[in-house]
Amino acid sequence: MKATVITYGCQMNEYDTHLVESQLVSLGADLVDSIDEADFVLVNTCAVRGKPVDKVRSLLGNLRQQKAKRGLVIGMMGCLAQLEEGQQIARKFEVDVLLGPGSLLDIGAALESNTRFWGLQFKDELHDHIPPAPVGKLQAHLTIMRGCDHHCTYCIVPTTRGPQVSRTPDSVLRELDGLLTAGVREVTLLGQNVNAYGIDQGARIAGIPSFAELLRQVGQSGVERIKFTTSHPMNFTEDVAVAMAETPAVCEFVHLPVQSGSNSVLRRMAREYTREKYLEHIAQIRRHMPGAVLATDIIVGFPGETEGEFQQTLDLYDEVGYDSAYMFIYSARPGTPSYRHFADLPRELKTERLQRLIVKQKEWSQSRNAAKVGTVQNVLLRGDAHEAGFLEGHSRGNHPVVVPKALGADRAGIYGVKIAHATPHMLYGQIVGPDGEALPELPRLAPEAAAVSSPLAMI
Repeated sequence: MKATVITYGCQMNEYDTHLVESQLVSLGADLVDSIDEADFVLVNTCAVRGKPVDKVRSLLGNLRQQKAKRGLVIGMMGCLAQLEEGQQIARKFEVDVLLGPGSLLDIGAALESNTRFWGLQFKDELHDHIPPAPVGKLQAHLTIMRGCDHHCTYCIVPTTRGPQVSRTPDSVLRELDGLLTAGVREVTLLGQNVNAYGIDQGARIAGIPSFAELLRQVGQSGVERIKFTTSHPMNFTEDVAVAMAETPAVCEFVHLPVQSGSNSVLRRMAREYTREKYLEHIAQIRRHMPGAVLATDIIVGFPGETEGEFQQTLDLYDEVGYDSAYMFIYSARPGTPSYRHFADLPRELKTERLQRLIVKQKEWSQSRNAAKVGTVQNVLLRGDAHEAGFLEGHSRGNHPVVVPKALGADRAGIYGVKIAHATPHMLYGQIVGPDGEALPELPRLAPEAAAVSSPLAMI
């Protein structure tokens, strides 16, 4: 069997895709990149916003047409699969295998059943499952918990991924050991709310460390760089900032979603903190890590948001001075309290406010990135960039970075990079040696010469 997995959504979905792909390989499947080559196409879905759901509908419509011609087996997994909305989509587009986020280990049983198979249970064995490490990767994700015990009124995650369950530190560290053995040098700890690790159903689990303590344990493993996402301000405690500052491997990057700068909007969102409490966390982070890179999430146009409330979000952005932000217009999701009880705002109004926020984000990101010009950043270069002769990667502060290949530094690795130019969304620089001087760049063909030298140009 030839199989391919198409992934939408967050880093947790990327981790789950790797988990399922490892299961498919163990069943004898040959993983391919193209849908046209595959006998089995599995779509890993996201349900947080309407746009990725629309993408899934379009893809499944195409797959159904191919299925009529060549007997294709269609699978669907992830958050959308857990919802009635997704199950209706699965029926419409003749999906054969449907797996919720808690039943990923059922992939073997699903394919062996030779009939329609739907697995939507939350199974405990998933939490102790350790997938094989990916091959040839310098960076990897590591799930430390699943689910969420918060109930933000706009969020479908507690329904799709269930209540919070923390993995044991032994399981986490054993998986980490496998990643390090495979050559991974940067690990990102994942969870719907990583800093609530060990606090399941509102109570501390006996024998499970706090998230700050887990950070220290992971930092003692020998891994070179540690990041984590995503945090909830309600559970962000000062000991996390202290652990970050005192653990050299932990990168000075904090993604702390605020969603809104208005207390009245935060109440309607059921976010459980105030603007003032959020700013206390920012002050704690900067007290212990003055150079911390700060990122956030913001929802624009939440039901009932007034111009004054939106202005409070703009003012908060200026007060914090974020390095970057993920910004979205509110997307009403069936099954959430805000969908059931709150009237949506006009799309034109939401879009106009988003554009104003984007302008502010670009101004701050440009200013923050420009301050990096002339500095040497520790950058993990993942491999070739889209443009020939260049490498791409990211700094410890999670800034995207592009550099020309250099003599002795023409492949993936962690390098010192002196930043020469900055845009709001990218840093450009040159790889430097131990003395801080730029390494000689490898010669690059001019675009015209590259075209002529291409075998395709001779045809």
